[in-house]
Amino acid sequence: MATSGFDAFEAKMRDEGMTDLSISQFRRLYDVWQSKEAHQIPEKNVTPVRESEIKNVSDIHDSIDHDFAMEAFRKTAFLKLNGGLGTSMGLEGPKSMLTVRRHKARPMRFIDIILGQVISSRTRQDVPLPLTLMNSFRTSEESLRVLKRNRRFHQSDVPVEILQHKEPKIDVETGGPVSWPADPALEWCPPGHGDVFSTIWESGLLDALTDAGIEYLFISNSDNLGARPSSTLSGAFAQSGSSFMVEVSKKTPADRKGGQIVRDKDTGCLMLREISQVPPEDLSSAMNYRRHRFFNTNNIWVRVDALRDILASNDGVLNLPVIVNRKTVDPSDSQSRKVIQLETAMGAAISLFPDSSCIEVGRARFLPVKTTNDLFVMRSDRFHLTDAFEMEDGNYVFPDVNLDERYYKNINDFNERFPYGVPSIAAANTVTVEGDWYFGHDVSFYGDARLTDNGAPSYVPNGAFVGPQGIEPDEWIA
Repeated sequence: MATSGFDAFEAKMRDEGMTDLSISQFRRLYDVWQSKEAHQIPEKNVTPVRESEIKNVSDIHDSIDHDFAMEAFRKTAFLKLNGGLGTSMGLEGPKSMLTVRRHKARPMRFIDIILGQVISSRTRQDVPLPLTLMNSFRTSEESLRVLKRNRRFHQSDVPVEILQHKEPKIDVETGGPVSWPADPALEWCPPGHGDVFSTIWESGLLDALTDAGIEYLFISNSDNLGARPSSTLSGAFAQSGSSFMVEVSKKTPADRKGGQIVRDKDTGCLMLREISQVPPEDLSSAMNYRRHRFFNTNNIWVRVDALRDILASNDGVLNLPVIVNRKTVDPSDSQSRKVIQLETAMGAAISLFPDSSCIEVGRARFLPVKTTNDLFVMRSDRFHLTDAFEMEDGNYVFPDVNLDERYYKNINDFNERFPYGVPSIAAANTVTVEGDWYFGHDVSFYGDARLTDNGAPSYVPNGAFVGPQGIEPDEWIA
């Protein structure tokens, strides 16, 4: 039966060569949106997850049988969500091609570090550890080129790529598919990372994993370099007996807006609640990090056989909550046409597995880069990239960094203002840069460092120290 108002979307998707499954998935999202069903999860309907309910991976590390953990690790595959373009930072290509830092004089991009983590685990721990990238049509070519050029990366039994779906953006004014002749590619968007399950199903990846003897699949974002392969977590997942496990970490004030794992009062099941799904009147409770202690790292573990069963019973399209995102058709132009993007979240599948669980991990496993503020920290002297390609720091509690978006949000502007690399932040509590500042080499921030706007481009000299009062004077005071 035809869905009212959906015909134009279906026609557009078929013209684009989209598959029946991708159309069915978008039809479900569209129907939920059109039905005006609640997209929100009120505080009264959930209870916070208690610390006593969640095991800590450090405790498991001390008690788990090493041989058991390694056997689970040998049956684990690695799936990285790699479809992002990093448009919020002004990138024009795959976000994973962004240089994070150097290792032994070589510039290392996200994808280089991911490959390093996989190859290092294969070599040092003698495990197959298949790697699959979920690319988009706009990240596939460049990403595959990197894999082919890496002389140490070889893989034949399991596909190195699956392609995520895309869907039309909805024109707020007309209610139909948006038209943007200036750049037709902007008429499309991904259906959120919840699309990974339909993509896995349609690609045949589950069959390839089963044939290769893989039982466990670890899924994470390519911009989170903390989500590296782990024999301890593989063992913990196998030991748990769960079909679906989410890594969570304790919230700090900076994580108030992070997606949280809660319990549904009606069913008692675990569920994911994004802040965008919280009614306005419940925001203060939802963002109380002492009430909701844990946030979702989006590091997901799932059993291959259990995922196959649930996808088969749902014809490849899981019934995940719909997230309604209101944006502009051109993300870089706030004056362009207003659109709606319908999305689902990968972690929301936790509610579909009755035996699902969480495991608490440290901040070392959650190092996302969403903005140039995050990139500033990753490129700083707080980190050391080890020979095992681990982003290593002492305590993983970082200064709150706020760089003036007018001059640092775009990656090219950011790089131009830090020609010698970012300053030292080893002694900094917070870093605030207001205005247009260019930095010399060997600059150090300390305390609550702040630079105020001078109303014109300004320069921080070589070797300067920047603290609460700005640049320290380079002179003796009698």
